Parts: sequence; C-alpha cells; structure tokens
Amino acid sequence: MKKLNCATYEGIDAKVVDVESTLTKGLPSFTIVGMANISINESKERVKSALLSNDFSFPPKRVTLSLSPSDIRKEGSQFDLSIALLIALNASDADFSEWFVFGELGLDGSVKENLKLYPLILSLANQKIITKAIVPFESLEKLSKIPNIEFYGVKTLQDATELLSNQEGISPSIAQTEIAYPFYEIKGEKYYYAKEYEDDFSDVKGQEVAKRAALISSAGFHNILFEGSPGCGKSMIAKRLRYILPAMKTEEILDVAKLQALEAKPIEFKPHRNMRSPHHTSTLGSVFGGGSFKAQIGEVGLAHNGVLFFDELPHFSKTILEALREPMQDNRIRISRVNTKVEYPSNFLFVGAMNPCPCGNLLNEHLECRCNEKEIQRYKNRLSDPFLDRIDLTVVMQSVDAKDKASVSSKELHKQVLEAHHFAKKRGQDNFNAKLSDKEIENFCALDIDAKSVLDMAVSKFALSFRAIKKTQKVARTIADLEKSELIQKSHVLEALSYRRR
Repeated sequence: MKKLNCATYEGIDAKVVDVESTLTKGLPSFTIVGMANISINESKERVKSALLSNDFSFPPKRVTLSLSPSDIRKEGSQFDLSIALLIALNASDADFSEWFVFGELGLDGSVKENLKLYPLILSLANQKIITKAIVPFESLEKLSKIPNIEFYGVKTLQDATELLSNQEGISPSIAQTEIAYPFYEIKGEKYYYAKEYEDDFSDVKGQEVAKRAALISSAGFHNILFEGSPGCGKSMIAKRLRYILPAMKTEEILDVAKLQALEAKPIEFKPHRNMRSPHHTSTLGSVFGGGSFKAQIGEVGLAHNGVLFFDELPHFSKTILEALREPMQDNRIRISRVNTKVEYPSNFLFVGAMNPCPCGNLLNEHLECRCNEKEIQRYKNRLSDPFLDRIDLTVVMQSVDAKDKASVSSKELHKQVLEAHHFAKKRGQDNFNAKLSDKEIENFCALDIDAKSVLDMAVSKFALSFRAIKKTQKVARTIADLEKSELIQKSHVLEALSYRRR
C-alpha cells in the first residue's frame, strides 16, 4: 500500500486527507472510496488520460484509492495529482508518506492551478501540520508568501514522478519571499503597514469630535456608532477607517489573502484590513454564513481582522442585529445545521451609522423634522440595549456648516495609530484594547487615584453595567496609549465617558 497526503475543506478550515492506494489481482477496475464527490470521481478519466499520454501503462489490476477519514465529504480537483502519482509509482520502494501533493491534471498530463489551493495550504500551515508540498508551478509565487513550508513546483506529471523517485539532493523550487511593505519589529514579531490612502480624512471637513472618536476606535479596535443627519459624513468617515488601522502581523496578512481566495478574488499581500459593508436587505445566511450540507462563510467571517460596516443600522432586521451580539462579544461565529457544525473566527471592528429619526432631520438646524414622537421612538427601539451595550463609542455628528474645513489627513491619523499600537505592544499586550479579557484589563488598564474616583462616581450616577465599566476602562486605555501614558488618568476616563451612549 502506498500513501500520499492531500486536503479538503471542513467548514472554512482544511482537513488532512490520506490518499492510499492498493493494486490487487482481479478483473481490471478503478475505484475511489471515501465519500468523494463528483469532481473527484471525474478525476478517474483525467488520471487515466494523463498516465497514458505520458508513456505510463495503466496497470491491468483492481486499482482501489481510499480517501480517509471516510466520514468527511471530499471535494475538489486538487486530488488528481496525488491519485495519478500513487498509480504511476506503485512499484517504487520510495517512502512518500510525509509529502503533501496538490494539483489538477490536464488530459495531456500538465499540472494546473486550483483556485482553492492557497486557502487550503494556508489553513494547513496555520495548523502547523505541513512542511513540504508538491504544487503546480504556476502557484509558486503566491504560495511562497506562506512561511515554514518547502514548495516544489511541477509543470507535468512526469516532473512529479521524477521528483518523488529521486528525493535525495532536491531543493525547494522557490525561496520564501518577504512582504514588500514597511514594518516595525517588537519582540521578534514584524508588524507591516501601508502608506496608501485611497480615501483620505482630508476630504472630511469639520466633524472634529467624530474624527477624534474615529482615531480612538482605530487605535484600540473599538466598536463605534455614528448618528447624524443624512450627508453629514458618517459613511465618509467609516470608509476611511480601514486605511488608518493598526499594523498587521504576517499571519493576519495571510488570513486576509485566504479570505480573498475563498471569494475567488485576486490574492493580494497588502497590510490593508478587510472592510465588509452588507446592505440592510441582506439575509441572515449571507451575513453570518450557512448552508444545508456545507457551511459557507458570511460577511461577518469575511470581516475577520478588519471592519464590518452597517450603514442605516436600524433598517437591518431585528434577527440580524441580535445575532450580531455573539460575534461582537466572543469574536467567533458558530453555525449549527443538521448536517454540519462549524465555528470560525470573526474578530472585527464594528462600525454602525444611523439617522437620528426616520426622516433624518431631527438634528438638522436648517430642516424641519417630519416625524412624530411615536415614530422616532419606534425607530430607535429597533436597537436593543444589549446590542447598544456592545458599542464602545457613540458619536452624534454635527450639522454641516459652510465654514467647515479639513483639519487632518489619514497619514497623520495613521501615524498616531501606529505609535499607540507600538506603545501597547511594548507593554507586552497581545490583543487590541477593545478585545482585552477581564484578566488582561487588570494587568494593563491601571488607573491612577483620580481616574478611579471619577469612574466610581460614573458607575453610581449613570448606573453603568459591568460590561459598560469594562468598556470605559478599555477606551480610556486607548486614549492613554495615544498620549503614551503608562497610567490611565482622570482626563482619559472623562473623555471615554463622553462617548458613552446617553
């Protein structure tokens, strides 16, 4: 029996599949077992043609290929090359058991790229279960970004058989490449950032309070809600947030590339965090993911390590808003179906935007509001207190004035965010301030005497919940980081409290 390794999806993560073969006496046949789908069963014809086209004789025996574990559905054309190699090298004494092999075969024996290859291998790398792999030659450039794996590129089936037949003295086809962006290094970890601002804060005139809140939100990854009249700049600010977010580790950049591959988008290796902005008419399944037999990733999962922006927030269905509470709190999504149960990370910065009333003119100094008290209350009641309690910063936008001017650029704001991020990392902190656990809050959110006194007064006066107290401390920690202060001071707590929902 011969064995090679390949992989398939289980949810959005890769699961190792052992590809095993036996050739026994009997009437000639070719069988693939192990819950293989149509694309894998069709590979029998591709494999036969590729072998015969490259001077290999198809053995006149009972050929049985097993894909284990047999209780997981397998799909994808990446199994072609491993199946063909096991048949072509059935008489070889070489050991292939440590090799991962990926590739789709053409009828002429050429090895083709598979769009699912990158996220599969990246997932295996994140699980630290792959060290060397045979892959299509045309995939090498993209795959070389993944660290700690030796990649051997092949153009044809013949190349792959020669490689496995003569394993001694071979070397990887391509050296691992560094990400070509500036970075700073803290405790041996590199953090990359891009000085590219497609949408710039210099376009936003006025709204100084909102821009300050956006800076704090970006530096600490705090959830934020903008409330204001139509056209006052809510969406403008939200769309510019992604360009001033903190620097990214290599793993985060690779995760973004993985999500791009899952969406069949061109893979980039930029230190730009994702931004997802679903429409308020989106269904529950499209926002959170789902499916009867295979759980597909939704907008919440695609926003991992980036921004999830809900414009016209109260117009989203109550079901979606209440379901959003779990990933906002736990940074994970769990999808349970009859046929599948999947959990995937969703560590995002939530940004919401809403009008103050159904017509939008309640806060406008020049236009009259057409809504009555009941309509305004019904509109605001779409957002429950438990949901709003998960928002760290709430900003009421100012009315637009002809005298408003631009005051700061994205480059200037980004510099402050990077300095605050650097300051927090030097403190030994792994998570963003908004994502700190209760134990981490005790370790990193130390208040001086005056700051603690102010917070205690706020708790009794505003009846803050336990979650609200912790969020105030975390926002104050971010404000202190922006000022490079080790201790949280009174002014930091007061500013943090000013962004609490009233």
